[in-house]
Amino acid sequence: MTAAAPIDVSLMAERADAYRALREALSLHIPDERLIHDALRTLAYGTDASFYRLIPKLVVRVHDEQELGHVLRECRVRKLPVTFRAAGTSLSGQAVTDSVLIQLGGEWRGVEILEQGNRIRLQPGVIGARANQLLAPFGRKIGPDPASINSCMIGGIAANNASGMCCGTAHNSYRTVEDMRVILADGSCLDTADRHSVAAFRKSHATLLASLEKMADEIRHDTPLAERIRHKYRLKNTTGYSSMRWLTMSMASRFSST
Repeated sequence: MTAAAPIDVSLMAERADAYRALREALSLHIPDERLIHDALRTLAYGTDASFYRLIPKLVVRVHDEQELGHVLRECRVRKLPVTFRAAGTSLSGQAVTDSVLIQLGGEWRGVEILEQGNRIRLQPGVIGARANQLLAPFGRKIGPDPASINSCMIGGIAANNASGMCCGTAHNSYRTVEDMRVILADGSCLDTADRHSVAAFRKSHATLLASLEKMADEIRHDTPLAERIRHKYRLKNTTGYSSMRWLTMSMASRFSST
């Protein structure tokens, strides 16, 4: 029998202080009722639709991009991990954490139908079935058709590269998302549909883009790894980050300034 590793009490105290300091810093910008840290409600947030349980130290209900950027910056300063939750319909535990849980809800339900339903712009709190209802008059629907589409939200559909029994790999999130507006871990905002945003991002995050391009180049030149990635994506046998993108796009061309 292997002995359990000793508990580092000083490290635990240091982490507790970091979460307390985070809560105090966030309370200057976010009302206390949206900073959840009591035992009962954090226990409730410790479960999504999976069989996993992780009790978050803090649940933050953010209402807009400014609040989200602020939360991410404060967590980054303190090196505290964050996890996002929209509907929480995950079957694999993607929406639970024992650190900071950021919840996106009713304030993130903006919708804009474009080009007679050929395209649609959705915020992460929109339920998948609602998007299809809005597109139905145009004879269109979103690509992914997960079993939980009546409950799951666009944030999770995009983040999980959702597909479904009908769409397979031809119309999953990876194949049907054209552009995205994202808030990065440092709190900065990138809108890939806005050339000015892209140009500013290329300038402010040049080192990051160079590192990503280097990683992509290494993966593309590792033939066994590249073939394994392609094979897995053909089968939908994937978890974690969407590594297929390393093989299909150059960072330099995607983030061009023209």
